[in-house]
Amino acid sequence: MGLTARIRTRDGWAVSHAVVTVTDMTGAQVVRAEADEEGGVRDAVVLAPGAYTVIVTAVGYAPVASSAIVTASGRAEIGTVTLARQGGTELPPPGPWTVDPAHSSVGAVAQHLGISSVHGRFTRFAGSIEIAPDDVAKSRVEAVIRADSIDTGNAMRDGHLKSPDFLDVERHPEITFVSTGLTPATGTDRWTVRGDLTLHGVVRPVDLDLAYLGTGADPWGGTRAAFRATTELRREDFAMNYNQVVQAGIAAIGTTLKVELDIQAVQGETLPQT
Repeated sequence: MGLTARIRTRDGWAVSHAVVTVTDMTGAQVVRAEADEEGGVRDAVVLAPGAYTVIVTAVGYAPVASSAIVTASGRAEIGTVTLARQGGTELPPPGPWTVDPAHSSVGAVAQHLGISSVHGRFTRFAGSIEIAPDDVAKSRVEAVIRADSIDTGNAMRDGHLKSPDFLDVERHPEITFVSTGLTPATGTDRWTVRGDLTLHGVVRPVDLDLAYLGTGADPWGGTRAAFRATTELRREDFAMNYNQVVQAGIAAIGTTLKVELDIQAVQGETLPQT
């Protein structure tokens, strides 16, 4: 196999219509290959040892160019190439944005029995974003999650999570997040969102690692922006101290939660009627 590569978006999706072009140091094209449905690129042309330029293009995405060194094996193993939406590093237009729950997800992952993971999600939530016109660092985010909408795919487990051992949804029906600051992180589309998270009746500062994935038109005449955010929470910080030990030093449910947010927001103060 002469050339191999994997083409992905920033949130991990395959770019099936990507094209990889390889040129030698004179600028002559030596390989042109298209990605398959899984974003994989494979071409059997054996390349002469030396330095090459690899250019990856796809309609709707910004092109990426990099250098590659081919050894005596004749193979060019490019690895994973990540493409950004065209204009994706531009910030969303200022003003109000409304989170679309139908095209967003709020999930959490906990370790189970020390050997695997349990995935859960909240099915009812709402949120708003205000992009500041003068200084994006002054932008604000607010979100409300219904605690009793937790869904792990197992009714008995969900019932336990809603009990006083964990979320205690009768006494604390809502989980809220209100941002207190926004600072740029490494990369033009990476940010740290600082805020106060209220969970199980406890308020704690939390930092979200945010990736801005770009803005585009939707089929209903609106404009949408996409974000992905992650953070880690410790249950003990929010007075959820339930712990059943199944063997020495190993708890049935891990004390750390990995939170994963995939958010689509619609420009404006209300969602479109679809």
